[in-house]
Amino acid sequence: METVTFSYDFSLILLSIFVAVFTSLVALDISTRLADSEGIRRFRWIGSGAIVLGLGTWAMHFIAMLAFQLDMEVTYDISMVIISIIPALLACGIAFYTISKPSPNRLRLVIAALFIGTGIISMHYFGMEAMQMPASITYDPFLWVLSVIIAYATSLIALYLLFSVQQMSRFHWQKVAAAVIMAGAVVGMHYTGMAAAMFSPDAAHPHAGHASISSPILAYAIGISMLMILILASVNVRVDQKISARTAESERKFQSVIESANDAIIVSDSNGNILQWNQGAQTIFGYAKEEVLGLNLDLIVPDQFKTAHRQGMARYLETKKPRVIGKTVELTGLRKDGTEFPFDMSLGAWETNKGIFFSSIIRDITERKATEKEISNLVYLDSLTGLPNRHLFNDRLASALRQSKENDAHFSLLSIDLDYFKLVNDTFGHAIGDLLLVEVTKQLQLITTDTDTVSRLGGDEFILLLPGTDYEKAATQAKLILDQLSEPFHIDGEEVFITPSIGISMYPADGNDQDSLIKHADMAMYRVKEEGKNSFQFFKQEMNDSVSRKSRLATGLRKGLEQGEFFLQYQPQIDIKTERIIGVEALIRWEHPEWGIVSPADFIPVAEETGIIVQLGEYVLHTACRQNKAWQDAGLPPFRVAVNISARQFSQSNLAATVSQALDQSGLDPKYLELELTESIIQGASSAVTAMKELKSMGLHLSIDDFGTGYSSLSYLKLFPIDTLKIDQYFTRNIQADTKDAALVDTIIRMAHNLELNVIAEGVETDEQLAFLRQRHCDQAQGYYFNKPLLPADIERLYRLPVDAEAPV
Repeated sequence: METVTFSYDFSLILLSIFVAVFTSLVALDISTRLADSEGIRRFRWIGSGAIVLGLGTWAMHFIAMLAFQLDMEVTYDISMVIISIIPALLACGIAFYTISKPSPNRLRLVIAALFIGTGIISMHYFGMEAMQMPASITYDPFLWVLSVIIAYATSLIALYLLFSVQQMSRFHWQKVAAAVIMAGAVVGMHYTGMAAAMFSPDAAHPHAGHASISSPILAYAIGISMLMILILASVNVRVDQKISARTAESERKFQSVIESANDAIIVSDSNGNILQWNQGAQTIFGYAKEEVLGLNLDLIVPDQFKTAHRQGMARYLETKKPRVIGKTVELTGLRKDGTEFPFDMSLGAWETNKGIFFSSIIRDITERKATEKEISNLVYLDSLTGLPNRHLFNDRLASALRQSKENDAHFSLLSIDLDYFKLVNDTFGHAIGDLLLVEVTKQLQLITTDTDTVSRLGGDEFILLLPGTDYEKAATQAKLILDQLSEPFHIDGEEVFITPSIGISMYPADGNDQDSLIKHADMAMYRVKEEGKNSFQFFKQEMNDSVSRKSRLATGLRKGLEQGEFFLQYQPQIDIKTERIIGVEALIRWEHPEWGIVSPADFIPVAEETGIIVQLGEYVLHTACRQNKAWQDAGLPPFRVAVNISARQFSQSNLAATVSQALDQSGLDPKYLELELTESIIQGASSAVTAMKELKSMGLHLSIDDFGTGYSSLSYLKLFPIDTLKIDQYFTRNIQADTKDAALVDTIIRMAHNLELNVIAEGVETDEQLAFLRQRHCDQAQGYYFNKPLLPADIERLYRLPVDAEAPV
C-alpha cells in the first residue's frame, strides 16, 4: 500500500514542548492555591486550573498537529477542533477537583487518572479526526495501545505531581522539575499517538472544507495566545499568593495579638455560637477553647441575665440599631466553676455574605471593683467604726429631705456627744478611747433599724437619722440610747463609764435644709451639756437666739479689742488686822457703743470658747502692770495687782515670756504682780507644776482663785509653788446662814495656815462675815464691804497716803 510521507516543523515542536512545560508550571502554581482555599474560592481555582491546564494541553496538542507536515495539503475541521477542547477541559477539571480534596487516596487517584486519561485520548483522536486531506488514517495497534498507556500514565503522574507540590507556595526547583516531567509525559503521549498514525492516499477522503484552518502561522498565533493566557494566569496566581501570604501574615499577627491579650476576646455568629475563644477568655472564664467552640454564649451568662442577653441580640438583628455596639458596658459573667464576677465589655458587630458576627472584648474588673469599694469606704465610711462618715451622712440626709418633701413625711436627727470622753482618753489612753468608740457603735447599731442611719462625724460625735419619726418616737429612741449606754464598758481589762448628751431636731418643724437641722440638733445637745449632761432635749427657738447672741458677742469681742472698748476696774484687797490695802484685783470691763456695759458673766464664757480670752488676758496683764507702775510713780504706796489667768492662757507655751514682756515694758517690779490661777488649771498637774515653778522663779506671787469649787486633789497643794488661796464668794456669802459653808471656810483657813499659805476671802459684804473671818484668823478679804471695783483714778484718790506713811506689802 502506498503511504504518504511526512515531516515535522521542529520550531513548532519546540513551541509545543514549551507550551506544555509552561502550562504544567502554571497548573502546579494553581494547585498550590487549592490548599489555601475554601468554599466558592476553591471552586473558582478548580475552574481556573481546568481552563489553564485544559487549554494549555489542547494548545500543545494543536501546535504539535500543525508541526506535523504531510506532502499533501492538510486542513482542519473547525467544529472538530473545538469539540476536541471539551474532553481536555473536562479531564483537567476532574484532575483539579480530585487534588482539591484534603487527602486523596490511591484508589481515587487511579480512578481520576482513568477519567483524565480518557479525556486526553479523546482530545487527541478528536483532533486527528479534524484533519481534512486526500488520505485516510490507520493506526499501528502497538503504538496506539502504547499511546493510551502513556495517556493514563501521564494522567496519574500529573495528578500525583499536582497534589505533591501543593505546599510549595514559592518558587522551587522541585516544582520546575515536576513541570518538566508532567509536560514530557503529555508530549510523549501525543507524539507516540502521532507515530501510531499511518496515512494512505485516498482521493475520496474529504479535505479543504469551507470550515477548515491551516497554516503554521496559525500555530504560532495559538502558541503565543496561549502563552499570554498562561502568563496572565501565572501573574494572577502570584498576586493571589502575595495577597494570601499577606492575609495569612495579618491573620497570624492578629491571632498573636488576640492570644497574647490578657482580656478575653470572643467572636460569635448571629445565633450566639462561639467561633473564636482566646487564651484570655480561657483564663477569665475557665473554659478551654476546645470546650466552648460551637457552643452558645449563654454558657458564660448568669441565669438571671440570659433573657435580657437574648432579647438584646434579637433586637439588634431585627432593627440593626446599636444600643451597646461600639460602647463599653459593665456586665456580670459566669465562670466555669459557677462563680459570678463583674466585667467590662466592648462589643463590635460586622456583616458579611455569611451573616452577622459579633466580637466581644471582655476585661475582668473584680480587682477594680474591690479597689473602688475600698476607696468608697475611705471616702464614705469612718475608718475606725465603719459607720457612714459626714460625707455619706450628708448624702443620706439630702435623700431623706427629698423623700420627705415629696411624701409629706417627718424624720428626726439625734446629735450625740459622749460626756467625759476626753477624760477617758487622758486617763486610759487613746487606744482605749478608740475601742470605746467601737463598742458605742455596736450599742447604737443594736437599737437602730436598717432604715436608720448611724453616723460618726468625728471624735466622740455621733448623729442618727431616723426616718418616719415624730416627737414621741424620737424621745423613745433617745431614752433607749441613754439606757443602752448607762452600763459600764469593759475594755481591755478596764471598766469605763460614759454618758451621752443628746440633742434632737425635727423635720420640718426645726428646719427645711440640712444645715439648719444639723445645727439645731447640735444646739440642743450643747444645751444638755450645759445643764448637766446625760439627758436629751428637743431644739427650741430660744437656743438659736442664745447661739446667735453668742455669735454676736464673739464678733463684738474682736472688734472691741481693735477699737479700745475694754477697760479695767480694780477691787481692793484689805488686810483684815490692819484694814489697810495690800493689793487690788484687776477686773476687765466692756462698754459696747450700742449695747452699753456688757456683763463679764456674758462675755467671758464666749471669750473662753472662741479663744479670744488669750488676747483679753494679755490686754489685762499689760494694762494692769502699767497702771500699777503709774500708781507707784504717782506716790501711792506699793501694793500688788492681781491678774486672772485663764486655763487657755495658762496652757500657752509663751506665757512666761508674755509676763516677762509686760513687766519689762511697764517697769513694774515682779513682786508687785500676782497671777490668779483657777483650779481647772491644776487638772494638768505635772505640766502645771513646771509652768508655775517657771513663773515663781521670776519673783511673782501665785494664788489659786475660787478655791473649793474645782475638782483638784488636795495633795497637789503641797506641790504647787503658790502663795495664796482665795476662798470663793459662794462659801463666804453663806457662812452666817449655812453651818456647812462656815465649817468649810474654817477648814480652808486652817489648812492654808498649816501649809504656810496666805488666805483671802472673796465676796465679803457684811460686818458679820468680816467678824467671822477675823475670828478664824483669815489674812485678807475683798468685797463690797470695803469697796466695789473702782476706776484707776478712784483707787488713787482713796488710797493715796501721806508722804511719810507706808502700806505693807
